Amino acid sequence: MFSRIVNKNRTTIAMLKSALDSNIVKADTLKGEADMANVVNYQQIKSQDSCRYDGVSMGEVMLRIDPRDVPTARMRDNIRVSQGGGETNVACGLAYTFALRSAVLTALVDDPIGENIRNQLREAGVDVSKILWWNTASDGSRTSTNKKGGLHNGINFTYNGSGVIPSNTTYYRAHSPATQLEAGDFDFDSLFGRDGVRVFNTGGIFTLIGPKTAELAIEAAQKAAEHGTFVSADLNYRSKVEPDKSKARAINQKLAPYLGFLVGNDSDLSDALGYDTRSKKGAGFTDWLPAYQETIRKVAKDFPNLSLIGTQWRGAHNADLVSWAAVLYDTRADKWYTAPVRENVPIRDRTGGGDSFASGVLAALLEGKDPETAVNWGAAHGMLVQEIPGDITMVNQAAVEAEVKRASAGGGVKATR
Repeated sequence: MFSRIVNKNRTTIAMLKSALDSNIVKADTLKGEADMANVVNYQQIKSQDSCRYDGVSMGEVMLRIDPRDVPTARMRDNIRVSQGGGETNVACGLAYTFALRSAVLTALVDDPIGENIRNQLREAGVDVSKILWWNTASDGSRTSTNKKGGLHNGINFTYNGSGVIPSNTTYYRAHSPATQLEAGDFDFDSLFGRDGVRVFNTGGIFTLIGPKTAELAIEAAQKAAEHGTFVSADLNYRSKVEPDKSKARAINQKLAPYLGFLVGNDSDLSDALGYDTRSKKGAGFTDWLPAYQETIRKVAKDFPNLSLIGTQWRGAHNADLVSWAAVLYDTRADKWYTAPVRENVPIRDRTGGGDSFASGVLAALLEGKDPETAVNWGAAHGMLVQEIPGDITMVNQAAVEAEVKRASAGGGVKATR
């Protein structure tokens, strides 16, 4: 149970709420808002000793159930349970793989499932003290539910697929407490001001899961920018969350002016932001890259607050075999960085690749590395997560650096004995 935080900027929130129902905002208006936002670029990330947290991610976290080698409709025993979420996966990568101080902003029902998710986050090294808990006392308060599952922790069933049978995820998230979050639920002035946060991260899934989560995400990004925190977001559009692309575009056009780092592949940029890429479906990396670069230059022009834009590239040959690469654009230097293409790599689980790319890039920036190192860490981390079950990696930073070295040299894989 928690106390409601008084919203000190009601006028701004009202304006943001009104804008969510409008069409895509004109670029010249966005440029003005971006200038007003005083957005931090990646070269201005705060020092570690000045902040309590290296990274904080806000989003939904779910209990993931895997039926392993049979489709979900036929699962019985031998299932695997883990946790994950598009935004919280980034915090897990920062903490577990890169040993950085991260926390999550999310909401859970205080029951055994919520405890399980919390315990898994703890095991990954994530600070869970900022989680908002819904009790099951039916006491009539906003943060109370019943023991019948009126609100319940989000659950998904993820079948990895095999060969020409694609992976498939079935969601039970419509009535999770994260969908009830709204502006004012977190004390951002305290978090970004008193505690101090070097990087704040959120994403396109969270902005669409609830009626007011977009307002909260925009409030958070705005407050983070005001307090000199570097802000990143992954567009991460999912039609199963919101089939209306115009709604996603309107929201992201309001969020983007407060970002320093935008993650989005060509389909995300189209579905969630309204920028189409002139590439053929199924194009290889060499053919895809120039078309993506053309799109990114348009995005950078319309949102001059962005200092980095990038994505991982996946060529999915079947459910078990992918090619993998990544690209990062430094908008101020007008310079592109690409990671080596990894061709025809067998994988075990394709979930979480984009989230691990983002956390790899952010980890490198937090450790003072340059964009070239950042894109290589992102690509390697995103590749490695697909070799391991679950949404997050179970490797350390040394493994990421070893994969960067292997891919750069074009070497094979040797057993360690």
